[in-house]
Amino acid sequence: MTLWIIPLAALVTVVSAVRSTWSPCGLSMLACVTPLGEKGRGNRFRTSAIWFVTGGTAGGVVLGLCMAALAVGVHALALSPTVVGVTALTASAVAVGSDTGLGGFHLPVHYRQVNERWLDHFRPWVYAAGFGWQIGTGLATYITTAAVYLMVVLAALTGNPVWAIALGSMFGLVRGMSVLVGRHITTPDALRDFHLRFHTLGPRVGRVTLAAEVAVAVAVAWLLSPMVGLCVTGAFGLAGLAGLALVRRKTTTHVGESLDFPAVGVAGEGQVLEQVIAR
Repeated sequence: MTLWIIPLAALVTVVSAVRSTWSPCGLSMLACVTPLGEKGRGNRFRTSAIWFVTGGTAGGVVLGLCMAALAVGVHALALSPTVVGVTALTASAVAVGSDTGLGGFHLPVHYRQVNERWLDHFRPWVYAAGFGWQIGTGLATYITTAAVYLMVVLAALTGNPVWAIALGSMFGLVRGMSVLVGRHITTPDALRDFHLRFHTLGPRVGRVTLAAEVAVAVAVAWLLSPMVGLCVTGAFGLAGLAGLALVRRKTTTHVGESLDFPAVGVAGEGQVLEQVIAR
């Protein structure tokens, strides 16, 4: 079971890091740490971007060390493959429930953002590395998806501290490299157009993240036993059909209303987008 947990954890790590870019904090970074923004502050974007990626990776290493400590504890407990599988399945199901808002359920969300005053008070390497580090830790700023929590659980269930550190470092690196997406933003018009396009991609990336969480749950269920796999697959299938029926019903009763999900963080993203455009 552990050998299968590692690739599943890697999948969740990547999708959670990518999805987290659409958090209010991530969008703020793509509005401030750009060629346009750095030029206005008299700095070079390339230098700031390097420090941001470095800081993000360092933050991921810190996250990895914390997950490694949990992995050591799991290894010491010598859990059976069944217990590991059931725990992974439960965590995946909880993540799916949280990201879909099933029954109004959501895991706790940290609404903190980085301090924008750093941009005016510190040198580029300080605010770029500092912002990157906070974002790279995954839990220090706004948490957009429950997949971040799922990543921590799966990393711990590997029972291998080396893999846990590697997963954390991967998360931080992906989060840090997100700043490169805005490398072509050199004018106010380019900034506005970029964020309009980027914002529309948010719900799609959210659905991909949700699909990854479901895939992990189904994969673990089949690893536990064919019977469990059939039950879990059927349950998610019925839930999906129910969700489609609800969407169609809303389409006919609320014409023009946005039906994209998950809704976690969408309001916050919209507020940040409005602020970016207003600037």
